[in-house]
Amino acid sequence: MIRDDSEPDFPIRFYISEYSYNFYVVFCLRPSCDPSKFVADVMKEIPPSGIRRFFDLVSGLEDVISLGVGEPDFITPWHIREMCIHSLEKGQTSYTSNYGLPELRDELTRTYYRRYGLDYNPSSEILITTGVSEALDIAVRTVVNPGDEVIIVQPSYVAYMPSVVLAGGKPVIVSTHRDDDFSLTAESLKPAITDKTKAIILNFPNNPTGAIMSKEGLEDIADLIVENDLFVISDEVYECLTYEGKHVPLSSLEGMKERTVMLNGFSKAYAMTGLRLGFAMGSPEIIHSMMMIHQYCMMCAPVTAQVGAIEALRHGKDEMERMVREYDRRRHFIVRGFNRIGLECCNPKGAFYAFPYIGNTGLSSSEFAERLLDEKKVVAIPGDAFGEAGEGFLRCAYAASTNDIRKALDRMEDFVDGLKQ
Repeated sequence: MIRDDSEPDFPIRFYISEYSYNFYVVFCLRPSCDPSKFVADVMKEIPPSGIRRFFDLVSGLEDVISLGVGEPDFITPWHIREMCIHSLEKGQTSYTSNYGLPELRDELTRTYYRRYGLDYNPSSEILITTGVSEALDIAVRTVVNPGDEVIIVQPSYVAYMPSVVLAGGKPVIVSTHRDDDFSLTAESLKPAITDKTKAIILNFPNNPTGAIMSKEGLEDIADLIVENDLFVISDEVYECLTYEGKHVPLSSLEGMKERTVMLNGFSKAYAMTGLRLGFAMGSPEIIHSMMMIHQYCMMCAPVTAQVGAIEALRHGKDEMERMVREYDRRRHFIVRGFNRIGLECCNPKGAFYAFPYIGNTGLSSSEFAERLLDEKKVVAIPGDAFGEAGEGFLRCAYAASTNDIRKALDRMEDFVDGLKQ
């Protein structure tokens, strides 16, 4: 054996093992590596969530009031939890069909026919997913080919752009504005459409602005979509949280059912966020293709949550409407409060977010939110987390108690007054 006393350019590890009182020294000569080189190039295009960044900043802080979480502050109604518990007691813990429990799909069919006159076949036009987030991901992957342009209306939920990028598509941004109450107009949409446009992602009622779309406005958008032969991924998870007028599903308009996949779930309306249950409704061709991705990456949605969702649809209307009435009361309270302290705020007509304008304070959205947290211990999400169109605004969830909202407004008033000095 040749002895080499030179310094090695990689670490040498010694492993000593004992067998029959003999000792063996084993030299491990394999070099280490940099694992980052194995990360796909596309991940370099994905920014961290601007929402989660603020949750990390809050960690360990005391006396914090949060208007940042897009989650109901209500507990899942007892009768829904009871059905989940009962299903576990019966040992109902097996896989379901990839499409989801037939009873749940039947109930969804009845619910949407009763609400909107929409008729979806429960066997071929409904897919139960692990939250709306999964439904969004597999809908985008079903529709988008590499290089396809997908229009994203901003300000919007943070997951839309990464979903398109990860599918190989090219996001094209269309901005909404407070002069239009953040509703989408056909005039602003039309210039973004090219011969490469494949689809558009819509979210009304909107997160973060609380905007809704009127039937007349949707008809104008539908005309453009049909004229240019586009597909629509319509995230309507805040459907039941509509305070003024009545929600209009895009798929209920003439000629739109076949070219729309509607995404929805149980997190917001029934306070079932942690149970992670959503669904998609669309044509058999789209739903089958989504199911093909779903069956390989997820198999099926949690059966316990599916049992709870059946109970929610059958007997959860009263509790849901009670929660909506309380959100509506808080909506008026927080909007009046923002306007009183000098932060102009449009009246959100859906979801549970206010979107006050902070552009006249001399701070950017991120600066305002970071200083507000640091100096007054109030969490709000900077508007630019939802796209460039959100710069100059702040997302504040009124899915918090009225007392917490009151205290947050008092602290924000002190903060704004301090900026004027």
